[in-house]
Amino acid sequence: MTTRWLTPEEQRAWRAYIGAVHLVEDALDRQLQQEAGMPHMYYSILSTLSESPERRLRMTDLAERLKITRSRLTYAVTRLEKDGLVLRENCRWDKRGSIAALTEEGMTVLEGAAPGHVETVRSVLFDRLSPEQVGQLEEIFSTVTEGFQGDPANTTGDDVPWRRRSAKSCS
Repeated sequence: MTTRWLTPEEQRAWRAYIGAVHLVEDALDRQLQQEAGMPHMYYSILSTLSESPERRLRMTDLAERLKITRSRLTYAVTRLEKDGLVLRENCRWDKRGSIAALTEEGMTVLEGAAPGHVETVRSVLFDRLSPEQVGQLEEIFSTVTEGFQGDPANTTGDDVPWRRRSAKSCS
């Protein structure tokens, strides 16, 4: 098999992408830690739940929306549950599943953290782009995301994080 090395243009684009992703994520994490005492991942969980019907989502659906593994989500929700920001409930229609629910305290914390978070997102990303570039950014990353998700009928693969099984056995 022949290695398809990156062209110089692709290499520059790749390195620009990696640098930007790391810097943006670092800025978001630092701002949220300083102002809200939580990492960006926890804010994303609270935010996603706040936008869901009745502020509840099945854990597997929440993992899919956040594009993370179920084990990473379980760890984060356990921490948020200890802080009183999220409750975990049994799923009535699937005994194996559980629901993450945003508490009133969680909503209050989210509402307090949101203005600073949005300002940081604007200042580190959108204020640096033209409206045309914002549209291009959406188009580019939507295409990348769709490529990973592939055929929606294929639910057995581990090509996306929320479908991956833990390497540990539960026996």
